[in-house]
Amino acid sequence: MRQKVLAGNWKMYKTHSEARAFLDQFIPLIAGRDPKRTVILCPPFTTLETLCAAAGDHFDVGAQNLHWEPQGAYTGEISAPMLLEMGIRHAIIGHSERRQYFSETDESVNKRLRAAQHQGITPILCVGEGLTEREDNETDAWICRQLDHGLEDANLENLIIAYEPIWAIGTGKTCEAPEANRVIAMIRTHLGASNTPILYGGSVKPGNIDELMTQPEIDGVLVGGASLEAESFARIVNYK
Repeated sequence: MRQKVLAGNWKMYKTHSEARAFLDQFIPLIAGRDPKRTVILCPPFTTLETLCAAAGDHFDVGAQNLHWEPQGAYTGEISAPMLLEMGIRHAIIGHSERRQYFSETDESVNKRLRAAQHQGITPILCVGEGLTEREDNETDAWICRQLDHGLEDANLENLIIAYEPIWAIGTGKTCEAPEANRVIAMIRTHLGASNTPILYGGSVKPGNIDELMTQPEIDGVLVGGASLEAESFARIVNYK
């Protein structure tokens, strides 16, 4: 059976004190969760150490990015050895906001992903189409190209994939659960990697988590805004 993964991406939210307050509320709420469910919290770099100190058996901690070099003159970047020293074993790679706002390309995504795997960090590779690709019926082809370039020379056994329909994030449009399931099934078939966990990430909320997790191909979720509140993310972790 494939691993179930519930990951929260805090993006550029929460100071140290805010993170601590979240954890004080969140940890008791997930105390009785199914131990087969892996919970990952990906905070800003400044609060990684705070979460690592509190993680224990409650959750794993992931970074939101990493550089492909182990060290060097790369102002503002973070390397895999720096993350490993804190005990971090996951990193989001190729998030749509990194591609949109910071000029990440499939090539740079691939370099970051392979560097993460080389150092023993499991990448959470994000792929997904925008509204133009969706309306032009190019969803499958677009995502397959992202996968082919982003996973070149990569290890499919040390990998999590997250499908984010960019057109459904913060737009008021909805990617229905059956369609998310269809795309994820397509990704799995294209990769030929039946054991790779594939998550859905697109306006995941307490109100739709149960339906999403009934879909046979969806192995979990990558959550943005709903992961910032302890009660809402706990409800997602404790889906029914």
